[in-house]
Amino acid sequence: MTAAAPAGVRFHHGAQAVPAGPVHTTPLGYDRDGIPVGAPLPLPASAELVRRMSGCGQIEVAFEGKLGDTLLALSGVRAVLDWLRLCSVRVAVRAVGPYADLSARAGLVTRPQAVTPSGWRTVIGDRSGIEAHGSETAANLVLDPAAPPCWSSDGRAHVGLPARHYLAMERRLGVRLPGTPPFAATLATRPNPLVAKLRATGWLNDLTLAAITATSWPERKDYTDRRYIELAEHIGEAQQTQARLLLIGGNSAGGPRITTEAPRRHAQVLRLDGVPTADLADLFPHCRVIVGNDTGLTHLAAMARSKDSGCPPVVGLYARHSHSKWRTGLPHHHAVATDLSERMHQGDLCPVRDALVPDTELHMDAFLPATLARLCLDLLTGEAR
Repeated sequence: MTAAAPAGVRFHHGAQAVPAGPVHTTPLGYDRDGIPVGAPLPLPASAELVRRMSGCGQIEVAFEGKLGDTLLALSGVRAVLDWLRLCSVRVAVRAVGPYADLSARAGLVTRPQAVTPSGWRTVIGDRSGIEAHGSETAANLVLDPAAPPCWSSDGRAHVGLPARHYLAMERRLGVRLPGTPPFAATLATRPNPLVAKLRATGWLNDLTLAAITATSWPERKDYTDRRYIELAEHIGEAQQTQARLLLIGGNSAGGPRITTEAPRRHAQVLRLDGVPTADLADLFPHCRVIVGNDTGLTHLAAMARSKDSGCPPVVGLYARHSHSKWRTGLPHHHAVATDLSERMHQGDLCPVRDALVPDTELHMDAFLPATLARLCLDLLTGEAR
């Protein structure tokens, strides 16, 4: 980190490539940069998968599980569609389930056709999506976050899940695909009434911050409202202004709920609980910086891309899980991580999947608001490295 940080906490810039040497990887098996797009790989393809996909006329994108897993797996869907285009196989693509809008925003859905497409039907998604929509299909492709390893090629480790999914599908289909690092999908934004309302009431000013409090594991991943507010106050004080903090919470009883708190000297706080992901995707690019725990809404913030507002820096807080695997790989998506997270990254481990009991009780407490504030200020001024 560019500022003084507690022992055992590190800043990882999103634009930094990860060399293959220091981390546990699986060789990709070919020099990807030396193979032309569309050329066969020097590895055997999955003949049965290629046969079935070659006769495919319909694809359903079906994710029913976690938001974060879904967002990071969309690159796997893109790999299949890239292969079909290279092979001149025309398919109709539609999305089903709770994340259909996100698939459409990622450019993975074709316009409805007047004529029913011919050919087999294939479902691509997570296990829950396959179970819900995968009957009577020629092929079902499960994009499981635990399946693809950390690939390495050309001296580089492809650590993020979007790269893992894309390259795993490339290997199975046996053709050099056109995707390039970081492979992550980006989500188009649209005009949005919530954004217009917030702008009209002064909330989207020059120093609007967003902090993501939603998490399925609050005892381990909740940074707490208090710490986020303290973070915003530090930033506002340093800028000699009043920061506007949007606290983004998860589902709330009775639907979306927006409430204000009493203003503080250097920060005003607006709580947004249970706001639909479509609205948040449109909102995030209008913030100056976004901080969140290792959760789906943080990935959503990194992937939302506005033509007018661009992509603000996004900082993920990683106390237990790998800071590299559970990130988009996009250059503006950074991480602040503990030593435990660094060890999970180095060994390509997961404390849940591999049943590793943490050797520390230090979780989100490791990230001091004052230190994070200095990092955010460095990102705002372009000084973070």
